[in-house]
Amino acid sequence: MSTRLLPRLLDALLSRDPKQRLRITRSLLAANVFVACCLLQLYAAWIGFMDFDDVWRLSGIIVVNCLFWYGFLRSGANQRYADPAMTLPQILSALTIIGGAYAVTGPVHGSTLMLLALVLVFGIFNMKPKGARIAGAYTVVLMGLIILYKTQTDPVHYPWKLEIAHFVLTAAIVPTISSLAAQLSSLRSRLQKQKDELAQALTRIQILATRDELTGLINRRHMMEVLGQHQKRLIRSGHHRFCLAVVDIDHFKRINDTHGHNVGDEVLRHFAQVLQRALRETDVVARWGGEEFLLLLNDTAPELANIGLERARAALAEAVLVPAMPQLKVTFSAGLTAYDDHESLDQCIDRADKALYRAKRDGRNRTVIDATRSSADNPAAHSNAEAALPS
Repeated sequence: MSTRLLPRLLDALLSRDPKQRLRITRSLLAANVFVACCLLQLYAAWIGFMDFDDVWRLSGIIVVNCLFWYGFLRSGANQRYADPAMTLPQILSALTIIGGAYAVTGPVHGSTLMLLALVLVFGIFNMKPKGARIAGAYTVVLMGLIILYKTQTDPVHYPWKLEIAHFVLTAAIVPTISSLAAQLSSLRSRLQKQKDELAQALTRIQILATRDELTGLINRRHMMEVLGQHQKRLIRSGHHRFCLAVVDIDHFKRINDTHGHNVGDEVLRHFAQVLQRALRETDVVARWGGEEFLLLLNDTAPELANIGLERARAALAEAVLVPAMPQLKVTFSAGLTAYDDHESLDQCIDRADKALYRAKRDGRNRTVIDATRSSADNPAAHSNAEAALPS
């Protein structure tokens, strides 16, 4: 029971969102600085260097500040801002409180200076260069004003000779930390940019490895991987049978020779689009090479798969493949076969390829269905080993 209660309690206190959880945890960790500040005040009051009323007032402000930032982060209101961690506002409020502690801790006020550096270090990895400069300048100006005021109003505990040393120390250390924060921020930005560029390059490489650059279809190598997955699924389940079709644009060489390769490339691009639109979403089209395309037609028999091919043939007759040459029309020939789970993929593709050659031999612009597998499963199919379906 206790093992389940603790995660729930942490989720309630710190949020389930990992990023929000990290922001809240960091904010609570930074509150340790305030705990040290409160303890310092109590010690100063105990040895008679501070009034307990000042301790309670400053400690009250510290508690309110910590609760405010915890509530603000836990509510999720911080996510509306460019910096959801609210790093700069939290640091500025902390610096203001520490400045107040410096002004009321009397003889032990010098010990609060190290807290200034600690607060700035908390933001060193999150602050932007501009924020780091603002925090550094604010600290120097704030401490300068407080030191000037206290040397005038309490010269006993804040002698000007000592306070000059404190100010010089602050003016030297704080800008150094701010400069380091700005440099780290710039370095982090460059690293993030390089990371993004590397991710984009990796994505482009992955696309180039799996996609045909001209048509945007998957390429031959990736198609073999897809076919291998379907083959394994069929062998494992005994269902989800599929057909393969090899499609070739008729007389494509004539188009290249007559109109040039640019027109040929445009024909290939638009032809691929027509094929994809005519087939089902579950079907897969790949550029097999040159003007040849390989189609994976899912969960269907060859006769039904041919309906999609004829739909593509009809759409192609209506399509404008080259806007500058609307009169340019093309046809295609196809060899279609069903995959037999007792054969290799290469054998099935070879049967579809041979059916394609029969379609070309018989006059092109038609689909020939190789019924080798169908005849094995269905004796009645022997009488229809080939089906030539002209457009």
